[in-house]
Amino acid sequence: MSLEADMIRLTFEELKGWTPRRRARLVNSLSGFKSATLVGTADALGNQNLSVVSSVVHLGSNPAQMGMVLRPPSAEAHTYKNMLATGQCTFNHIGVNWVAQAHQCSARYPSDVSEFDAVGLTACDVMEGWKAPAVQEARVRLGLTLAQDMELPNRCRFMILDVAWVEVDPQAVAEDGYVDLERAGTAAISGLDGYHTTTHLGRLSYAKVDKDVELLSEVMTGWKDE
Repeated sequence: MSLEADMIRLTFEELKGWTPRRRARLVNSLSGFKSATLVGTADALGNQNLSVVSSVVHLGSNPAQMGMVLRPPSAEAHTYKNMLATGQCTFNHIGVNWVAQAHQCSARYPSDVSEFDAVGLTACDVMEGWKAPAVQEARVRLGLTLAQDMELPNRCRFMILDVAWVEVDPQAVAEDGYVDLERAGTAAISGLDGYHTTTHLGRLSYAKVDKDVELLSEVMTGWKDE
């Protein structure tokens, strides 16, 4: 098979010769558009932290679980240390209207400096006894508890999390339970620093081998459960 003339091919050996930052920008972009999430945590003393994470994944619905990849822990790994201390965190969808404030949370603030105060976002208390702060500006936010902490071959940590609660803008929830993230104002992220709005292309029917795919006409009414 011949290589298309308008494509660039890069081998692993060639990428190894790039500067670390340039290589990271490219490799981080290759997995495509991802969720843009602010993870909220607090330490044992109540100091609050926000960090930008683009590695959130859905693991299952029954029980409801999410996964998240964190970098190899260092002395400044506030999110990881806070989660070990309290067993809690929040996922807050980054909104298209405040991506710059959210992105600033990736700066390495000291542990006693709250990113909420530093970037001008608002912490909201969710329920009595819940330690991890949520972002009031987020129109989709979740509270999660740590179920398992796993080390990956590259020393990153894969955190398996149980969903304890969910708060969603009611205008974004369809009658069949589907959450329209575009209506909620959720941004997407690509690479390390690319933020995006989205264009809804439609909801398609459950794929079956003997039936053509259908386009849902009423997105917010949703599908009827069979």
